[in-house]
Amino acid sequence: MTYQETITWMFSKLPMYQRQGKSAYKKDLSNTLALAAHLGHPERTLQTIHVAGTNGKGSTTNMLAAVFQEAGYTTGMFTSPHLKDYRERIKVNGNLVSKQFVMGFIKRNKAFLERTSLSFFEMTTLMAFEYFSKKKVDIAIIEVGLGGRLDSTNIIHPLVSAITNIGLDHTQFLGNDLATIAKEKAGIIKHKTPVVIGETQDETAPVFKAVAEANEAPIYFADQLVKKTSYSSDLLGVYQQKNMKTVLQVLECVNAMGTYTITPNHIKDGLLNVVKHTGLQGRWQILQHAPKVICDTAHNKEGLTLVFSQLLQEKFSKLHIVFGVVDDKDLGAILNILPKTAQYYLCRPNVPRGMSEKKLKVAFDKAELTSESYISVNQALLNAKLKAKPNDLIFVGGSTFTVAEII
Repeated sequence: MTYQETITWMFSKLPMYQRQGKSAYKKDLSNTLALAAHLGHPERTLQTIHVAGTNGKGSTTNMLAAVFQEAGYTTGMFTSPHLKDYRERIKVNGNLVSKQFVMGFIKRNKAFLERTSLSFFEMTTLMAFEYFSKKKVDIAIIEVGLGGRLDSTNIIHPLVSAITNIGLDHTQFLGNDLATIAKEKAGIIKHKTPVVIGETQDETAPVFKAVAEANEAPIYFADQLVKKTSYSSDLLGVYQQKNMKTVLQVLECVNAMGTYTITPNHIKDGLLNVVKHTGLQGRWQILQHAPKVICDTAHNKEGLTLVFSQLLQEKFSKLHIVFGVVDDKDLGAILNILPKTAQYYLCRPNVPRGMSEKKLKVAFDKAELTSESYISVNQALLNAKLKAKPNDLIFVGGSTFTVAEII
């Protein structure tokens, strides 16, 4: 198969949670472990850092990778979902996995993948581990896909585990309250392995402390230990300050182990060059000026609250928001935090889970928000640009998939 045929096979034959929804979610690690055994357990050859959380885990993963690259270490990075190219999920020193490796992995293992009905994420996770093993990376920063305890990445035994924060997202899989969700995320805490918690929350801190104690794992609450940071980043969202504290505490734990040497200059230069080193996109990304267009992949109440708070600190005459979400999103919680005076351009992300722009329009009308609906993200953005004046502000968001279509 060609590369495109390979990717088409992966997307069409195997379920993928981010596009398909609940039917792609498996409450079991047996398939992941079976594939790992079939491949000779490449994950056991890796030194890793494991990153979970409701918001900020992608940014935190990219920040850590950038710092390790700045320190001269060959660094693997596994993230999800991708924005434009499947290969964004698997990188070494910011470079995408080769098309040849993707094709070769599927060709070598296709019979096994079909026989065991592996999910998209299960095969992608082990593809990353095998690639990192073959590339002999010095460190691999691994982002959890969904939850933690039952996520396919949770077969690794990292140097440090990190959990950025807990919010009410993916409740159909993880639970309907913060403590229950925290228990799922806490599943990445390993025996005698340091765990860094990014944000101290009354509902979740006791859960993390109990799981850490049961695993004899040292626990560090970054927001309590890193009171203030003098570092800056090329990731411009104000919310990145929280992620930065998590990163600094993780690096302190790593330095204490003596295996790696990360200096303050490595941290400073790494954080200032995250986009350059890793290619991260979609985090408070400014796409143009006059009118200014900003996009961000925040997609739940907690993340969007921070984004809209920063939006309203911008200087503009009128705010235009291109907005699209997926069908299982809790619209009620999101509608309450949307800026009331903005003009909304509603659209459906081009994925099976994308919420219909008509359904979105009904909800916005009921909430008395001024909106128009469009059949595509690009048409919505085009109309926003046509109506916006040079001193207006356009924001694009609501879903990773909405942002992916305009980058």
